[in-house]
Amino acid sequence: MPKHDSLWLKSLRWIQKHLVHTIVVPQDPFADLNLDASRPLAYVMKTESLSDIAALSEITAKLGLPSPYEPLVANGVVAPRVVCLQGRKPLFGERTGNEPFLECFMRLLAVHKQDPELDIQLVPVSLYWGRTPGKEDDTMKAAVFERENPTWLRKCLMILFLGRHNFVQFSNAVSLRYMADEHGTDMGIAHKLARVARVHFRRQRKVMTGPVLPNRQALFHSLLKSESIRKAIQEEAANKKISETQARETAIEYLDEIAADYSDSLVRIAERFLTWLWNKLYSGINIKGAEQVRQLHHDGHEIVYVPCHRSHMDYLLLSYILYYQGMVPPHIAAGINLNFWPAGPMFRRGGAFFIRRSFNGNKLYTAVFREYLDQLFAKGYSVEYFSEGGRSRTGRLLAPKTGMIAMTMNSVLRGIERPVTLVPVYLGYDHVMEVATYHKELSGKKKKKESVWQVFGAIRKLGNFGQGYVNFGEPITLQNFLNERAPNWRTELADDPEQKPTWLTPAVNVLANRVMTHINDAAAASSVTLTSLVLLATDQNALQRSLLERQLDLYLTLLKKVPYTAYTSVVEGDGKLLVQQGLDLNKFVVCADPLGEIVSIEASQAVSMTYYRNNIIHLFVVPSLIASCLTHSDHIPRQQVVSIVADFYPLLKAELFMGIKDVPAYVNQVLDFFIEQELVVETDTLTVVPEHTSQLLLLASSVSETLQRYAIIFNLLANRPKMERSELESESHLLAQRLGALHGITAPEFYDKKLYGTLSVKLKALGYLADSEDKSNINRIRDQANSLLRPSVRQTIVASVTAEHIV
Repeated sequence: MPKHDSLWLKSLRWIQKHLVHTIVVPQDPFADLNLDASRPLAYVMKTESLSDIAALSEITAKLGLPSPYEPLVANGVVAPRVVCLQGRKPLFGERTGNEPFLECFMRLLAVHKQDPELDIQLVPVSLYWGRTPGKEDDTMKAAVFERENPTWLRKCLMILFLGRHNFVQFSNAVSLRYMADEHGTDMGIAHKLARVARVHFRRQRKVMTGPVLPNRQALFHSLLKSESIRKAIQEEAANKKISETQARETAIEYLDEIAADYSDSLVRIAERFLTWLWNKLYSGINIKGAEQVRQLHHDGHEIVYVPCHRSHMDYLLLSYILYYQGMVPPHIAAGINLNFWPAGPMFRRGGAFFIRRSFNGNKLYTAVFREYLDQLFAKGYSVEYFSEGGRSRTGRLLAPKTGMIAMTMNSVLRGIERPVTLVPVYLGYDHVMEVATYHKELSGKKKKKESVWQVFGAIRKLGNFGQGYVNFGEPITLQNFLNERAPNWRTELADDPEQKPTWLTPAVNVLANRVMTHINDAAAASSVTLTSLVLLATDQNALQRSLLERQLDLYLTLLKKVPYTAYTSVVEGDGKLLVQQGLDLNKFVVCADPLGEIVSIEASQAVSMTYYRNNIIHLFVVPSLIASCLTHSDHIPRQQVVSIVADFYPLLKAELFMGIKDVPAYVNQVLDFFIEQELVVETDTLTVVPEHTSQLLLLASSVSETLQRYAIIFNLLANRPKMERSELESESHLLAQRLGALHGITAPEFYDKKLYGTLSVKLKALGYLADSEDKSNINRIRDQANSLLRPSVRQTIVASVTAEHIV
């Protein structure tokens, strides 16, 4: 009987199976890693362990991978399926050497020497029984639950107490064929493989558990000794005419208010609660791009997550997803408004650190906060903050607040050696709990202060919220960004570290906008967002079901054949499935008449549904603008369409944080797609195929409100060329209100004063405001915008602008 089939070991595995719950990272190794099911495979583990191999066996059976108990047979050579770097540790005495495992490496390499076609995959596998990083002052607890090299007795205790939190992580496969061809097959390469594997496992453990946690009071005392805080304490004492002891006490109070108090025990409890919560709320959480972030962690990057902010759920969702993706939940910068009982203490134990909305020139608070942030980076904790500052009330990204990004960049400038990388994160939901509240606030209702009663009220209303979406965007490494913006930044700072560089503020602004653009680049097109986009483009927010399904099929095909970016995700399924999903979530209603079914948005929900449409409007605004050009002209040259889009794109980019790298190429790809779908034919000019006019008109309607805004602005500028920025903003807003009242425009962003402010800043940068003498561009864009409007809307704008006063 083979060793692993003995009755004793079978009994132990049966007991372990009922004590252990294993989570696999990544959840689908074949999809996320470069595993090839057709090639032979061996597992590499750090330590020989019967319990680890038993846990691995359970997982491989579920994933359809070879069992670790099955020997690897290649060209008549039989080798163990599992190669370990070191033997098991006995209760007493020394650990057995790794010579048997090096011999196994050698045998595998030798087979490759005999057969040039053979290519065995070595797959590193890490197991973690619990993920406690440990604390700087750990004593007996650390000894009992020591995880790196446990004896069999300690391992039994870990399985007993931490078995429900067992993680198995698979890593990218290493090709033994490549290693044999590049480095040979002698004992030296076997030793090298072992050394590389040890480094890999050490890094993987750091990614999974994070750095050790500091003693909070010891951290405070350490921070108070820093030069910047000591100087700020002295200034505080001098300015307020108090003793330095009193100023120091104030600094300690600030630290106590700010600092997180991360607890692994609370995180484990929260994990169970959140698993229950997500299963109750959502039918699935869709994740894209986690593997690239895990690799950044593995490569030693300091990670700063910068998500968009839709809901209070954002804090919980991202931390939960990272935990299950084999990464440590980040320390989160949370608004001080969330520091209420009991949520505040729980958030703090979950890794939140609290930040005031405004520092109000408080130099001591600023110094304390900056030093604390520096300490998080220096110790290797990942950090999360929302650069928008608050939650979006319209579904569009807000203009970024640059304070936290500036502090992060300053930390890099002060000498962090490890690469600091910003990871933009798109968070999306089929249902956002706060949407109804957002629109009350936009209509003038005062924002309610967060309280425990709001929490209980939200929990009481939990229901079927559909799907959630977490997409990780293109990372931005700050050192690389600085090299791009200011190639000599290291030299400048070395010459004069106290002097603030002139390029710093513009660089921070560029970086903040790049982060927001990369968030939108990673947008998730879902059933709710896509169906909202179609229905809100109709006159009555209603469409025959078959036509709705056909339009959704068109949009899905467009996103897949002409992808917005490589980071964007598109829901699986066809138009029929998407409509049914929206109906199941009660987002839309269906009624039937003798001619068929009609799907619509209830009048009371129309404004709320603009929130979901706005999540992805940037994915369709250029195709919609192209469709508008095609449907407003019987015959239009391709180059004219490209030229019109090029004129409007800078404003679209500023308004919607768009990141299309090559606009003319993208426009041509969309036009080619329309031709391929037989919506348009091209001879010398482009002509809409009559049978498909309705589809292009529906697509064109999605950009109509945007074009109305631009028509307002450029008609005002053409009529009054010397208009100042502030005047343009206020009069544009007034005219938008009139247009909305006369033509039934209800989208909240149409009346957003801040949006007109953003556009006026861009107009000034493009030279369209009073300091430019050449107004031919203004007149051209005005005429283009006017030509793409409905006659009634155009008449309202032109008549209002030419009137003596806008009232």
